[in-house]
Amino acid sequence: MAAERLRRTLGTAGRVALGAAAAGSAVLAYGSLIERHLFGVREETLSILPAGQRPMKLLHLSDIHMTPGQKRKQAWLQALAQLEPDLVVNTGDNLSHRQAVGPLLEALGPLREFPGVFVPGSNDYYAPVLKNPFGYFAGPSKQPSDYADRELPWRRMHAVFGQSGWIDLSNRHQSMVLHGLRLDFTGVDDPHLGRDRYTGFPHGSSTGQEADHLRIAVAHAPYQRVLDYFTEDRPDLILAGHTHGGQVCIPGYGALVSNCDLPTWRARGLTYWEHDGHRVPLNVSAGLGTSRMAPVRIACRPEAVLLHLAPQAA
Repeated sequence: MAAERLRRTLGTAGRVALGAAAAGSAVLAYGSLIERHLFGVREETLSILPAGQRPMKLLHLSDIHMTPGQKRKQAWLQALAQLEPDLVVNTGDNLSHRQAVGPLLEALGPLREFPGVFVPGSNDYYAPVLKNPFGYFAGPSKQPSDYADRELPWRRMHAVFGQSGWIDLSNRHQSMVLHGLRLDFTGVDDPHLGRDRYTGFPHGSSTGQEADHLRIAVAHAPYQRVLDYFTEDRPDLILAGHTHGGQVCIPGYGALVSNCDLPTWRARGLTYWEHDGHRVPLNVSAGLGTSRMAPVRIACRPEAVLLHLAPQAA
Protein backbone atom coordinates (compact mmCIF):
# COMPACT_ATOMS: atom_id res chain seq x y z
CA MET A 1 0.00 0.00 0.00
CA ALA A 2 2.80 2.41 0.94
CA ALA A 3 4.60 1.68 -2.31
CA GLU A 4 1.40 2.32 -4.28
CA ARG A 5 0.80 5.65 -2.51
CA LEU A 6 4.42 6.67 -3.26
CA ARG A 7 3.97 5.85 -6.93
CA ARG A 8 0.77 7.92 -7.05
CA THR A 9 2.47 10.84 -5.27
CA LEU A 10 5.44 10.76 -7.59
CA GLY A 11 3.10 10.56 -10.54
CA THR A 12 1.22 13.65 -9.39
CA ALA A 13 4.46 15.53 -8.72
CA GLY A 14 5.71 14.62 -12.15
CA ARG A 15 2.53 15.87 -13.79
CA VAL A 16 2.76 19.13 -11.84
CA ALA A 17 6.40 19.56 -12.84
CA LEU A 18 5.60 18.87 -16.48
CA GLY A 19 2.70 21.31 -16.33
CA ALA A 20 4.88 24.01 -14.80
CA ALA A 21 7.57 23.43 -17.40
CA ALA A 22 5.00 23.64 -20.19
CA ALA A 23 3.55 26.85 -18.76
CA GLY A 24 7.02 28.35 -18.41
CA SER A 25 7.84 27.46 -21.99
CA ALA A 26 4.58 29.02 -23.18
CA VAL A 27 5.32 32.26 -21.30
CA LEU A 28 8.84 32.44 -22.73
CA ALA A 29 7.52 31.78 -26.21
CA TYR A 30 4.96 34.57 -25.79
CA GLY A 31 7.61 36.96 -24.50
CA SER A 32 10.02 36.11 -27.31
CA LEU A 33 7.68 35.80 -30.27
CA ILE A 34 4.89 38.23 -29.40
CA GLU A 35 5.31 40.72 -26.56
CA ARG A 36 8.72 42.06 -27.52
CA HIS A 37 7.16 43.15 -30.84
CA LEU A 38 4.13 44.91 -29.26
CA PHE A 39 5.55 48.43 -29.62
CA GLY A 40 3.54 51.24 -28.12
CA VAL A 41 3.68 54.92 -27.20
CA ARG A 42 3.30 55.89 -23.56
CA GLU A 43 2.02 59.45 -23.23
CA GLU A 44 2.55 61.72 -20.25
CA THR A 45 1.74 65.37 -19.57
CA LEU A 46 3.94 67.70 -17.54
CA SER A 47 3.21 71.35 -16.82
CA ILE A 48 6.80 72.52 -16.61
CA LEU A 49 7.10 75.18 -19.33
CA PRO A 50 7.23 78.84 -18.32
CA ALA A 51 3.80 80.48 -18.20
CA GLY A 52 2.65 81.74 -21.57
CA GLN A 53 4.81 79.40 -23.65
CA ARG A 54 3.27 77.28 -26.38
CA PRO A 55 2.98 73.52 -25.57
CA MET A 56 5.69 71.19 -26.88
CA LYS A 57 5.92 67.49 -27.69
CA LEU A 58 9.08 65.69 -26.59
CA LEU A 59 9.66 62.20 -27.97
CA HIS A 60 11.88 60.07 -25.71
CA LEU A 61 13.56 57.08 -27.38
CA SER A 62 15.79 54.58 -25.60
CA ASP A 63 17.29 51.11 -25.81
CA ILE A 64 16.43 50.38 -29.43
CA HIS A 65 19.07 47.62 -29.56
CA MET A 66 18.82 47.34 -33.33
CA THR A 67 19.99 44.24 -35.17
CA PRO A 68 19.90 43.50 -38.93
CA GLY A 69 16.58 42.16 -40.15
CA GLN A 70 14.33 43.88 -37.60
CA LYS A 71 12.02 45.22 -40.29
CA ARG A 72 9.00 45.52 -37.99
CA LYS A 73 10.92 47.68 -35.52
CA GLN A 74 12.38 49.80 -38.33
CA ALA A 75 8.96 50.50 -39.84
CA TRP A 76 7.47 51.34 -36.44
CA LEU A 77 10.28 53.78 -35.67
CA GLN A 78 9.87 55.47 -39.04
CA ALA A 79 6.15 55.90 -38.37
CA LEU A 80 6.85 57.79 -35.13
CA ALA A 81 7.61 60.84 -37.26
CA GLN A 82 3.84 61.14 -37.72
CA LEU A 83 3.70 62.30 -34.08
CA GLU A 84 5.53 65.46 -35.25
CA PRO A 85 7.56 65.96 -32.08
CA ASP A 86 9.13 69.32 -31.38
CA LEU A 87 12.17 67.57 -29.91
CA VAL A 88 13.63 64.04 -29.94
CA VAL A 89 15.70 62.84 -26.98
CA ASN A 90 17.63 59.59 -27.48
CA THR A 91 19.05 58.07 -24.28
CA GLY A 92 21.27 55.42 -25.83
CA ASP A 93 21.75 51.69 -26.42
CA ASN A 94 20.77 52.06 -30.05
CA LEU A 95 22.82 49.09 -31.28
CA SER A 96 23.13 45.38 -30.61
CA HIS A 97 25.13 44.25 -33.65
CA ARG A 98 28.06 45.49 -35.78
CA GLN A 99 25.88 45.51 -38.90
CA ALA A 100 23.03 47.47 -37.27
CA VAL A 101 24.15 51.07 -37.90
CA GLY A 102 22.67 51.20 -41.42
CA PRO A 103 19.26 49.79 -40.40
CA LEU A 104 19.20 52.07 -37.36
CA LEU A 105 19.94 55.22 -39.33
CA GLU A 106 17.34 54.28 -41.91
CA ALA A 107 14.75 53.69 -39.18
CA LEU A 108 15.52 57.02 -37.52
CA GLY A 109 15.75 58.91 -40.83
CA PRO A 110 12.34 60.63 -40.61
CA LEU A 111 12.87 61.51 -36.94
CA ARG A 112 16.28 63.02 -37.68
CA GLU A 113 14.41 65.79 -39.47
CA PHE A 114 13.38 67.11 -36.05
CA PRO A 115 15.66 68.80 -33.48
CA GLY A 116 17.25 66.28 -31.14
CA VAL A 117 19.82 65.49 -28.47
CA PHE A 118 21.43 62.18 -27.51
CA VAL A 119 23.70 60.34 -25.10
CA PRO A 120 25.25 56.86 -25.58
CA GLY A 121 24.78 53.64 -23.62
CA SER A 122 27.10 50.68 -23.13
CA ASN A 123 25.57 48.79 -26.07
CA ASP A 124 26.40 51.66 -28.38
CA TYR A 125 30.05 51.06 -27.57
CA TYR A 126 30.18 47.26 -27.20
CA ALA A 127 28.21 44.32 -28.55
CA PRO A 128 26.35 42.34 -25.88
CA VAL A 129 27.57 39.00 -24.60
CA LEU A 130 25.75 36.00 -23.23
CA LYS A 131 25.33 36.32 -19.45
CA ASN A 132 23.83 34.29 -16.64
CA PRO A 133 20.40 35.95 -16.15
CA PHE A 134 20.50 35.23 -12.42
CA GLY A 135 23.58 37.44 -12.22
CA TYR A 136 21.36 40.53 -12.45
CA PHE A 137 20.01 39.76 -8.97
CA ALA A 138 23.54 40.15 -7.58
CA GLY A 139 23.62 43.82 -8.64
CA PRO A 140 24.34 45.90 -11.73
CA SER A 141 26.39 44.09 -14.36
CA LYS A 142 29.40 46.05 -15.52
CA GLN A 143 30.77 45.88 -19.05
CA PRO A 144 34.43 44.77 -18.74
CA SER A 145 37.03 46.97 -20.35
CA ASP A 146 38.56 43.99 -22.15
CA TYR A 147 35.57 43.85 -24.50
CA ALA A 148 37.34 46.22 -26.87
CA ASP A 149 37.25 43.46 -29.48
CA ARG A 150 33.46 43.77 -29.33
CA GLU A 151 33.50 47.48 -30.12
CA LEU A 152 30.60 48.64 -32.29
CA PRO A 153 30.80 51.34 -35.01
CA TRP A 154 29.35 54.00 -32.74
CA ARG A 155 31.49 56.78 -34.24
CA ARG A 156 29.67 56.47 -37.56
CA MET A 157 26.32 56.59 -35.78
CA HIS A 158 27.30 59.67 -33.76
CA ALA A 159 28.65 61.39 -36.88
CA VAL A 160 25.35 60.96 -38.73
CA PHE A 161 23.37 62.08 -35.68
CA GLY A 162 25.52 65.20 -35.58
CA GLN A 163 25.14 65.83 -39.31
CA SER A 164 21.38 65.69 -38.76
CA GLY A 165 21.64 68.45 -36.19
CA TRP A 166 21.26 66.25 -33.10
CA ILE A 167 23.40 67.46 -30.20
CA ASP A 168 25.78 65.03 -28.47
CA LEU A 169 25.46 65.58 -24.70
CA SER A 170 28.18 63.12 -23.66
CA ASN A 171 29.66 64.92 -20.64
CA ARG A 172 28.57 68.19 -22.22
CA HIS A 173 26.08 70.98 -21.85
CA GLN A 174 24.51 73.08 -24.56
CA SER A 175 21.52 75.33 -25.23
CA MET A 176 19.15 75.60 -28.16
CA VAL A 177 16.21 77.87 -28.91
CA LEU A 178 12.98 76.13 -29.84
CA HIS A 179 9.81 78.07 -30.64
CA GLY A 180 11.29 81.10 -28.94
CA LEU A 181 12.15 79.28 -25.70
CA ARG A 182 15.71 78.61 -24.59
CA LEU A 183 16.29 74.96 -23.72
CA ASP A 184 19.33 74.30 -21.52
CA PHE A 185 20.62 70.72 -21.67
CA THR A 186 23.16 68.77 -19.70
CA GLY A 187 24.13 65.16 -20.24
CA VAL A 188 26.66 62.51 -19.34
CA ASP A 189 28.39 59.63 -21.06
CA ASP A 190 27.24 56.19 -19.96
CA PRO A 191 27.17 55.88 -16.14
CA HIS A 192 26.90 52.08 -16.42
CA LEU A 193 30.46 52.05 -17.73
CA GLY A 194 31.56 54.73 -15.29
CA ARG A 195 32.15 57.20 -18.11
CA ASP A 196 30.01 59.99 -16.65
CA ARG A 197 31.70 63.33 -15.95
CA TYR A 198 29.14 65.95 -15.02
CA THR A 199 29.74 69.44 -16.44
CA GLY A 200 26.63 71.20 -15.15
CA PHE A 201 24.19 73.32 -17.14
CA PRO A 202 25.15 76.07 -19.60
CA HIS A 203 26.12 79.27 -17.79
CA GLY A 204 24.99 81.80 -20.39
CA SER A 205 25.13 85.50 -19.63
CA SER A 206 24.96 87.09 -16.20
CA THR A 207 21.26 87.79 -16.79
CA GLY A 208 20.54 84.46 -18.51
CA GLN A 209 18.41 83.12 -15.67
CA GLU A 210 16.02 86.04 -15.99
CA ALA A 211 14.84 84.94 -19.45
CA ASP A 212 12.33 82.12 -19.89
CA HIS A 213 14.12 78.78 -20.18
CA LEU A 214 13.73 75.05 -19.52
CA ARG A 215 16.42 72.79 -18.03
CA ILE A 216 16.61 69.15 -19.18
CA ALA A 217 19.15 66.59 -17.90
CA VAL A 218 19.86 63.42 -19.90
CA ALA A 219 21.63 60.14 -19.07
CA HIS A 220 21.48 56.58 -20.28
CA ALA A 221 21.61 54.73 -16.96
CA PRO A 222 19.73 56.30 -14.01
CA TYR A 223 22.19 55.58 -11.22
CA GLN A 224 21.30 57.41 -8.02
CA ARG A 225 24.57 59.37 -7.95
CA VAL A 226 23.72 60.74 -11.41
CA LEU A 227 20.17 61.66 -10.45
CA ASP A 228 21.49 63.36 -7.32
CA TYR A 229 24.04 65.58 -9.04
CA PHE A 230 21.51 66.45 -11.73
CA THR A 231 18.92 67.36 -9.10
CA GLU A 232 21.33 69.59 -7.17
CA ASP A 233 21.31 71.91 -10.21
CA ARG A 234 17.50 72.05 -10.24
CA PRO A 235 16.55 70.78 -13.70
CA ASP A 236 12.94 70.84 -14.81
CA LEU A 237 13.12 67.28 -16.18
CA ILE A 238 15.44 64.25 -16.12
CA LEU A 239 15.32 61.60 -18.86
CA ALA A 240 16.95 58.14 -18.79
CA GLY A 241 16.63 54.58 -20.07
CA HIS A 242 18.79 51.46 -19.55
CA THR A 243 16.46 49.50 -17.25
CA HIS A 244 14.26 47.99 -20.00
CA GLY A 245 11.52 48.46 -17.41
CA GLY A 246 12.82 45.27 -15.81
CA GLN A 247 12.24 43.44 -19.14
CA VAL A 248 10.83 40.34 -17.41
CA CYS A 249 8.23 41.51 -14.91
CA ILE A 250 5.63 39.90 -12.70
CA PRO A 251 2.06 41.04 -13.50
CA GLY A 252 0.68 43.01 -10.58
CA TYR A 253 4.13 43.40 -9.03
CA GLY A 254 6.43 44.84 -11.68
CA ALA A 255 10.17 44.74 -12.25
CA LEU A 256 12.47 42.37 -10.39
CA VAL A 257 15.69 44.16 -11.40
CA SER A 258 16.71 47.54 -12.78
CA ASN A 259 20.35 46.67 -13.70
CA CYS A 260 21.48 49.68 -11.67
CA ASP A 261 20.88 50.96 -8.15
CA LEU A 262 17.56 52.57 -9.07
CA PRO A 263 14.70 51.08 -7.01
CA THR A 264 12.80 48.59 -9.14
CA TRP A 265 9.49 50.43 -8.72
CA ARG A 266 11.07 53.31 -10.63
CA ALA A 267 12.34 51.08 -13.48
CA ARG A 268 9.67 52.39 -15.83
CA GLY A 269 7.49 55.46 -15.98
CA LEU A 270 7.22 59.00 -14.73
CA THR A 271 8.12 59.53 -11.07
CA TYR A 272 9.72 62.33 -9.06
CA TRP A 273 13.29 62.22 -7.81
CA GLU A 274 13.97 64.02 -4.53
CA HIS A 275 17.39 65.15 -3.34
CA ASP A 276 18.74 68.01 -1.28
CA GLY A 277 15.26 69.48 -0.86
CA HIS A 278 14.50 69.49 -4.60
CA ARG A 279 11.89 67.39 -6.43
CA VAL A 280 12.31 66.78 -10.18
CA PRO A 281 10.22 64.81 -12.71
CA LEU A 282 12.13 61.68 -13.79
CA ASN A 283 11.05 59.76 -16.86
CA VAL A 284 12.62 56.32 -17.27
CA SER A 285 11.80 54.64 -20.57
CA ALA A 286 11.32 50.88 -20.70
CA GLY A 287 12.94 51.05 -24.13
CA LEU A 288 12.13 49.53 -27.47
CA GLY A 289 14.41 46.51 -27.67
CA THR A 290 16.30 43.83 -25.83
CA SER A 291 19.80 42.50 -25.92
CA ARG A 292 19.99 40.04 -28.81
CA MET A 293 21.27 37.54 -26.22
CA ALA A 294 18.00 37.77 -24.28
CA PRO A 295 15.26 38.51 -26.83
CA VAL A 296 12.24 38.33 -24.53
CA ARG A 297 9.87 40.72 -22.76
CA ILE A 298 7.25 39.59 -20.27
CA ALA A 299 4.66 41.97 -18.76
CA CYS A 300 6.84 44.84 -20.01
CA ARG A 301 5.98 45.94 -23.53
CA PRO A 302 8.48 48.00 -25.55
CA GLU A 303 7.76 51.71 -25.66
CA ALA A 304 8.59 55.13 -26.92
CA VAL A 305 7.45 57.98 -24.68
CA LEU A 306 5.67 61.12 -25.86
CA LEU A 307 5.85 63.84 -23.22
CA HIS A 308 3.36 66.66 -23.66
CA LEU A 309 5.02 69.67 -22.08
CA ALA A 310 2.50 72.32 -21.05
CA PRO A 311 2.95 75.80 -19.57
CA GLN A 312 2.63 76.35 -15.84
CA ALA A 313 -0.31 78.36 -14.60
CA ALA A 314 0.36 82.09 -14.62
